[in-house]
Amino acid sequence: MEKVKEFLKEKTKSVRVKLFLSMSMMILFMVIFLILANSFLIEDYYLHSKEKSLIKAYETIRDYVSANDILSSEIELELERIAINNNFNIIITDENNVNIYSSDKDYKPYMAEDDRRVDRGKILYNSNGTYILQMKDMKNGLSFLMLVSKLDNGNGIYIRMPLASITENVKISNQFLYMIGCITLLISGLIVVIISKRFTKPISELSTIANKMSHLDFSQKYRIKDTQDEIDNLGKSINTMSDKLEETITELQKNNSELEKDIEKKSKIDDMRKQFISDVSHELKTPIALIQGYAEGLIENVNSDEENRKFYSEVILDEANKMDKMVKELLELMKLEHGGRLFHDEFFNIVDLVNDEIRKYTVMLEDNQIEVQFEQTEPMQVFADETFIEQVMNNYLSNAIKHASTVDGEKKIRIQMKLQDNEKLRISVFNTGKQISEENLNKIWTRFYKEDTSRNREMGGTGIGLSVVKAVMENYQNEYGVINQPNGVEFYFDVNTTE
Repeated sequence: MEKVKEFLKEKTKSVRVKLFLSMSMMILFMVIFLILANSFLIEDYYLHSKEKSLIKAYETIRDYVSANDILSSEIELELERIAINNNFNIIITDENNVNIYSSDKDYKPYMAEDDRRVDRGKILYNSNGTYILQMKDMKNGLSFLMLVSKLDNGNGIYIRMPLASITENVKISNQFLYMIGCITLLISGLIVVIISKRFTKPISELSTIANKMSHLDFSQKYRIKDTQDEIDNLGKSINTMSDKLEETITELQKNNSELEKDIEKKSKIDDMRKQFISDVSHELKTPIALIQGYAEGLIENVNSDEENRKFYSEVILDEANKMDKMVKELLELMKLEHGGRLFHDEFFNIVDLVNDEIRKYTVMLEDNQIEVQFEQTEPMQVFADETFIEQVMNNYLSNAIKHASTVDGEKKIRIQMKLQDNEKLRISVFNTGKQISEENLNKIWTRFYKEDTSRNREMGGTGIGLSVVKAVMENYQNEYGVINQPNGVEFYFDVNTTE
């Protein structure tokens, strides 16, 4: 179940990012493709288009001139219109290559073989005596296309079209594409964020369900929306898996109970079971009696005021919670004592752990007006299972709070750390108050032992905490203990600083 939970969490985290990146990369690819196409292909396309324009203009001029023996003012007007509309320079020459018409009086065809003013470039078109050449004016560096041909009446025709605007057009077009690409990325990003929320919401719901399933809570089911999409199908699968797991775990629990009955036949397990039953039956007498008494009172006073009924109910609930806590702690202790717990040791900063424990009890410390002294600020690295060391520290600190009392005008708890000669770190927790009698110094580590039997149930614990400390320390084979000080009691334990 933990793998399913992590899988769904990872999906919830990454689906939105993947969707956003996929859309952004697709749009970016399209923009880059358009820019590259615009940069490398548009010029050829432009030249091809202009070739067609030159040929069309030539055919139009040829038809006009061929239908008339002389260039009338009407024909010249039409030639001028063609030249202006297409940004052409047009020259018509007679059979002696003398100009008989020019749309630009300063324009010359530059076709002499020894004319060094132009680079003739390459021939782009050659058909039936009609040529289109790509040329460059060496004087001013301008490129142009030149159509050279003959009219039906024998006159020569030269049509020139400048190409200087192509580069500028490509530059402007690319700038426009950059701007459109950025705007498109921003807009699509916002749209993807909105859409991804809609898609990830059911995934988050599935993650919550998986989380509950990992804690063996199979009560929540995915609400099928009948969309028949992948998420809906996944929801159905999760619901099916939840039902199957619940059935399987129930069956396993049943089989486990039967197996435990067989294992309990062995002497060691049987002794542990007997001890557990004995401890639980002894410790549950008082809370069960309380619950029974208040339950009877609740029944007898069913018609009494709401405040009494609420008080009775709260007492019953409180005692039930205490029983639950006690049973869980006892089970944990049994596992520690009989090697049923694995220790996952690693390096961690125990100063941070102690500070966290102090913060946890801030309210209780303030309510009891207890001053805590812990002056260690430099990090102290230790090698142990942080969870179990936290349990030990928690038991010591909670024990100190319960027993702290005012001595010589002081009511305080002092926590100290000192490196031992054997490279182990000793942590001590001292509290002002009544000393422990010599005869009870060893008994306090026994489960359910309470030296001060007069303590009320509010401040009293389960009596298992110090037994847990003993079990953890004995697993590590480290020293632990308690020392009576002149004005209080000091508990201590050692923890490894090396592997």
